Amino acid sequence: MAFTPDRTTENRPSAHRWPQPGDQPRLYRWPQPGDQPGVYRWYVLALLTLTSAFSVADRLVFGILVEDIKAEFTLSDFELGLLGGLAFSLVYVLAGFPAARLADRATRKNIVAAAIGFWSLMTAACGLATGFWTLFLARTGVGVGEGCSGPSSQSLVADFFARAELAKAMGYLTIGASMGTAGGLIIGGQLAEIFDWRRAFVLMGLPGLVLAGVIYLTVREPPRGRFAPAGTDMAQLPLGQTIRSLVANRVFMGLALGWAVQIMIGYGLAFWMAAVMLRAFPVSTGDVGLYLGFTFFLGGIPGPILGGYMTHWLTLRDERWRAWLPGLVSLGCVVPLALSLSSGSFAGFLGWFGLAYAIYVASQAGILSGIQAAVEPASRGFAVAIALFFNNLVGQTLGLGVIGALSDALTPTQGASALAVAVFGVCLVSGLASLAIFVWTAAQMGPSGYLEKMREHDPGSAGDPGRTQNPG
Repeated sequence: MAFTPDRTTENRPSAHRWPQPGDQPRLYRWPQPGDQPGVYRWYVLALLTLTSAFSVADRLVFGILVEDIKAEFTLSDFELGLLGGLAFSLVYVLAGFPAARLADRATRKNIVAAAIGFWSLMTAACGLATGFWTLFLARTGVGVGEGCSGPSSQSLVADFFARAELAKAMGYLTIGASMGTAGGLIIGGQLAEIFDWRRAFVLMGLPGLVLAGVIYLTVREPPRGRFAPAGTDMAQLPLGQTIRSLVANRVFMGLALGWAVQIMIGYGLAFWMAAVMLRAFPVSTGDVGLYLGFTFFLGGIPGPILGGYMTHWLTLRDERWRAWLPGLVSLGCVVPLALSLSSGSFAGFLGWFGLAYAIYVASQAGILSGIQAAVEPASRGFAVAIALFFNNLVGQTLGLGVIGALSDALTPTQGASALAVAVFGVCLVSGLASLAIFVWTAAQMGPSGYLEKMREHDPGSAGDPGRTQNPG
C-alpha cells in the first residue's frame, strides 16, 4: 500500500482533459461536456461516506462506554474530556499535517486506505487499556483517522464533483458523521451490554480493515484539479508559501475558525449526551445507545442532505450564504437543545434533541464546500488539515475539556444535572461566537476577491455582487 507519486498533474492529454491551443505547462482547463464520470463517482462518494462513518464511530463509541470506563478507572469528567479531545489533537500535530501535505501530491486513495487500517487497529487496542495513560495512548492512535483520512477524502470529492454540485456532494459526505455517531452509540451500547466495554472496542475496530481493502483495490485516483478554473497552477507550492497563502486567505480562515468554534456543539453532543441521559434517567447503557443512536440517525441523515440542497439553492442567489447559513443554524440549534436538556420525559428529551441535531448538521455542507472553493486545488489537502486541526484544538480539546471541568465544578450545587448545564452553556457560547465569525467571513468575500473569482467561473452571474449563477 505504497504512497505512489500522483502523475495526474503532468501536462499530457487524457480522457479527462482535451488539449487546447496556447496551453501552459501544468495548467488545467474546465472539463468539457462528457468529461464528468457517471455512476462511479457516486460509488466513490459512498465509500468515502462509509470511511467518515467508521472514523466517527470508532472515535465516539467512547461516549457510550464512558460511564463504565469512569467506574473501572475512577476518572473525573475532566479526565474523560481529555481522553475524548486532547489525545486527538496531539496526534493531529504529528501525523495530520504531513499526511495532508502528502495528499496534495500523492495517491490520495492509498492514504485513506492506510489511515483506516491503522485507526481500526488502534480502536481495538483501546480494549486492552489498563488505566488512564494506556487508554490515552490508544485513543491518540485512533486520532490518525481524522488527521490522515479527512484531507484526502475531501480533496477526492472535489475532483469527482464540479463546484456546482460540490455542496450537495459534501452534504452526502457529512451523512457519514451522523451514521458513525449513531452506529457508535447503537452498536457500541449493545456490545457493551452483551459483553463488556473492552470487547466493544475490539469488535468496533476490526471491520474497518475490510473497508480499507475495498478502497485500496477498487477506487481509481482522479486527475487532480480536474474541475479547477482555467489558468489554475497545479504545481504544489513550497510549504512556507502554502501556509502564508492560506493564512492570508480571509474567506478560508473565517470558514475554518467558524467551523472550529461551532463544532464544539457537535462534539459536545456526540461525546456527552449519552452520559447526560444515563445520569438523568433510570435506563441501561444498551437502551441509551439504542434510543440515542437512532435519534442521531433520524436527525443526522436528513439534516446534511437538506443543508446541502439549501446551500446549493441559496448560493445560486448569493454566494455569501455559504457562510451565512452555517452561522444561523449554529445558533438556531441551541433553542431545541435547551428544551431537550430541560425535559423531564425520556421521549421529550429525545424528540427535541433530534430536532436540534438535524438543525446543527445542516451547517456542514456550506462550510466544507466553501473551504474547497476558497483555496487552490494544489492546497486543498493542507487547507482541510488546517481546518481539522482547529477543529481538534478548539472543538475537541477545548470544548470537551471545558464541559468536563464545568461539570466537575457545578456538581456540588447542581448534582446529577451539572453535566447537562455544562453542555448547554458551552453550546450557547459556541453558537453565538460562530455566528459572529461566519457573518464576518461573508463580509470578506467581496473585498478579498472571492465573489469576483466565483463570478468568473459562472458566466451567468454578472450584475448582483453576491450572485454566482442564474437560478432560472
